[in-house]
Amino acid sequence: MSNPITVLDLFAGAGGLTAGLHSASSRFKTVGAVEWDKAAAASYEATYGQNLVYAGDIKEWLRGEVPTTDVIVGGPPCQGFSSLGKKDVEDERNSLWREYAETIRRAKPKFFVVENVAEFKKSPQYLQFKEETSKEGILPDYDFSADICNAADFGAAQSRRRTVIVGWHRDLGSPGELVRTHSAGGEPGLKPWVTVRDALKYAPRDPDRDDVFSTYRTEFLGKQYAGSFAVRDLHWSRNYTQLSKDRFAVIPPGGNRRALEPYPQLMSPCWTRHKTGSGDVMGRLHWDRPSVTIRTEFFKPEKGRYLHPEEHRAITHYEAALLQGFGLEHRFVGSRTDIARQIGNAVPIPLGAAIGRLLATAL
Repeated sequence: MSNPITVLDLFAGAGGLTAGLHSASSRFKTVGAVEWDKAAAASYEATYGQNLVYAGDIKEWLRGEVPTTDVIVGGPPCQGFSSLGKKDVEDERNSLWREYAETIRRAKPKFFVVENVAEFKKSPQYLQFKEETSKEGILPDYDFSADICNAADFGAAQSRRRTVIVGWHRDLGSPGELVRTHSAGGEPGLKPWVTVRDALKYAPRDPDRDDVFSTYRTEFLGKQYAGSFAVRDLHWSRNYTQLSKDRFAVIPPGGNRRALEPYPQLMSPCWTRHKTGSGDVMGRLHWDRPSVTIRTEFFKPEKGRYLHPEEHRAITHYEAALLQGFGLEHRFVGSRTDIARQIGNAVPIPLGAAIGRLLATAL
């Protein structure tokens, strides 16, 4: 490999951001990763190789040696900033950017990337992170810029708005901005948004991999996990109640829970009491649009617009992985809930690829 670019992946999850970098250039070489969720760490190693991941708390990892590297990437936990539910700016997970900053100080990368929810850019923690790049901060040799990006603008079959911070050593200067490749309105020189139909065109309508779940087992750090599974293996069905089946049957293409209002027997009491609020609940994805943001509970129709565009079921783990842009070679380890969390927490691979192209050019 000519001119390899070494990468340290923090808060790595199942490796979505790494997948994006690798799809952008074969020059990227992961030298280490940190991930506290053991199942996600097992997925990372099943995909990228053994002895890469520190499966534990980054605070403990920082007690040891930190390798020098060209690039640091990562997405510190964002639950405290999320627009879903009640925000908690004091959530202790919000302070993990400090460990990210300490890693930069010790690893001395040329560039770094932080990916987080869109709300992060307006948070006090963002301003504190920026202050650390001042002359009085712990990162005086670095600067960064931040943009709120929609993954659909970079080729993901999903509308997902995220804060993307790109930082650089001051001696090198800014690598520039991420280059959009797609648009909703057919802007000159840009491709149209990738749609749900594009992403799922080869997915069988009926889930057909239930039998593989009990077939494969992986041992990681002395514990047995289900898997590892290829992306295609994730096309699993789910047992629905008759009430759920009856609800699905009356929700038309593009519809949502409001289609149930003429059928009081199908309405949840909370929907009967509250006719306002999110219309995406029990909603069907649109064939000819990008999907909504794939979150960690996409397999529960009551959590959002996660019904298949036509079939009477929620999207499967396989379909969610395709909407995130995972390649068929990626591997997943853990329970169905574990794997759903890994898929939903991942950076959409086309957005990661856009980051990779920017850094590969700069390096």
